[in-house]
Amino acid sequence: MNETTRSSELPAPFWRRLLALVYELLAVLAILFVTDMVCLLITRGQLDPHAAWYRAALLLAPAAYFLISWTRGGQSLGMRPWRLYLRTDAGTAPDLRRSILRFAILATPLLLLSIAPFAGPVAAMIAPFAAWALFLLPALFDRRHRALHDMLAGTWIVYRPAPKN
Repeated sequence: MNETTRSSELPAPFWRRLLALVYELLAVLAILFVTDMVCLLITRGQLDPHAAWYRAALLLAPAAYFLISWTRGGQSLGMRPWRLYLRTDAGTAPDLRRSILRFAILATPLLLLSIAPFAGPVAAMIAPFAAWALFLLPALFDRRHRALHDMLAGTWIVYRPAPKN
């Protein structure tokens, strides 16, 4: 990353990332709601929630949202109000390969939902959130506040303060 980029892009404060995450959760819930409604319309209300195509649709819809957002400017809806941008070490928005890697790492804890038959539904719902909390833990100690998925994908989230008038 060159010095010009470094001076205008600061590591995103952890609290801004957490607030953006809340906004992002609302966007993803809306995407899942619309995806579910489309699937219900396609099946005329006879949707099998265990069908592989349905589960794939519920994963691919948010994936498309994030991949498009990250590769086209490095900003998703949840990041915009907080002036956060996803960047590579070169200071650019990530390419599709990096974005796919980042999303795949972030989606991995969803596999923990499969423990429901053994551990119960409550444990299965808590497990992914616990894993995501562990993913965020390195951000508290890294000088660029990178979470595990950012370290592995070669990305980081930057904050751009509002221009001074």
